[in-house]
Amino acid sequence: MNTTETAMSMARWRERLGGRDSPDRFRHYTLSSITLFALFEAGLWAFWVAMVDAGPAWLALVAALVAAHVILQALLNRAALCHYLGAAPCPRRLVALYTAVTVTVVALGCVLLATGRIEDREATPYLLWMLMYYAGPPVLALPRRTGAVLVTAVTLATIGAATASGLTGYLLVLVGGGGLLLVPLVAVAFRFSGWSVRHVEELAAARETEARLAVAEERLRFGRDLHDVLGRNLAVVALKSELAAQLARRGREEAVDEMVEVQRIAQESQREIRAVVRGYRTADLHTELVGARSVLEAAGIACRIENGPAGRLPTDVQSALGWVVREGTTNVLRHASGASRCEVSVRATGSGSVVLVMENDGAGAEPSAAGAGLPGLRERLADLDGTLSTEQRPDGAFRLTARIPGEAPA
Repeated sequence: MNTTETAMSMARWRERLGGRDSPDRFRHYTLSSITLFALFEAGLWAFWVAMVDAGPAWLALVAALVAAHVILQALLNRAALCHYLGAAPCPRRLVALYTAVTVTVVALGCVLLATGRIEDREATPYLLWMLMYYAGPPVLALPRRTGAVLVTAVTLATIGAATASGLTGYLLVLVGGGGLLLVPLVAVAFRFSGWSVRHVEELAAARETEARLAVAEERLRFGRDLHDVLGRNLAVVALKSELAAQLARRGREEAVDEMVEVQRIAQESQREIRAVVRGYRTADLHTELVGARSVLEAAGIACRIENGPAGRLPTDVQSALGWVVREGTTNVLRHASGASRCEVSVRATGSGSVVLVMENDGAGAEPSAAGAGLPGLRERLADLDGTLSTEQRPDGAFRLTARIPGEAPA
């Protein structure tokens, strides 16, 4: 067998064992372990039948009933686990049949003990094993309280039947004490197995949901960043292209300079888009303030900037406020066709917050209704517990205010 065939064979076996690391695989292993529990019961009963001399007919009856018990346990294990995980209805009929067979086997053992066909030391493992192997599936299949009551009733009835059949002394204590110890232990183990599978599957589902949310969030981030990157640059390109066209019509040489600037902005936009795709781009507040002044003054809008503590702010705060300046500049160019002035100030307040205020005149429709720019800024500022507010006055003045709480520099 060559390497490829070996790998394919291993892959097939891995799929048979439950696939790659996944909740399905954990469920498969858990079901295999509780099914193996039933096979252990079959092995113990085969040993008991081989070691006891109770007569061929009685041993055949015991073997037949025990075989039915093992088969029902294996079937109930699967049905109980599926029900516990919410993938199947409650197997009440199967639980009733399984309990009836268990009680029949216990009754048969007590009859054999009372008639002297088996000795006390042979009846002790007989009854103890039956209690131990019975306890798990009903607790997993039924509601917790119902399963506990049913298993407790069968356990106490078995201990009472053993006492009535003549089991005495330390062997009775062994059956009673062992039953009261092993039965809850097995029941809890089965219940815990189902609980583990369910929580692993819930965790896997939560991870899938988290992955889908992460993809959705990344798409929103990409769309927001793309809007912020291209918004101002395209507005500047449109402005300078229009200016270059007017200059060209007049035969002015400055048209060439304007088109060179358009080319530069286009190349810069390409670089920024590539950076956005990689997810590494951040806005620098100082750079954005200088760029805003340059662009606004090129559009004939007087720009006054007070940067105050801007250079001493944390990087994340500078980045968030840089996006505010960029979007605010874009809005001035797009929505304030009659603007003649724009003032930008960054200052620290007495409460320790940092406030950026951007105000211009000549505003038209409120920018918040024009696109996704301001909602995108609110999302960015929300990551720093910041807020964004807008105010439009009747005289055409528009004010954009961003506030970020924190330890502002003096």
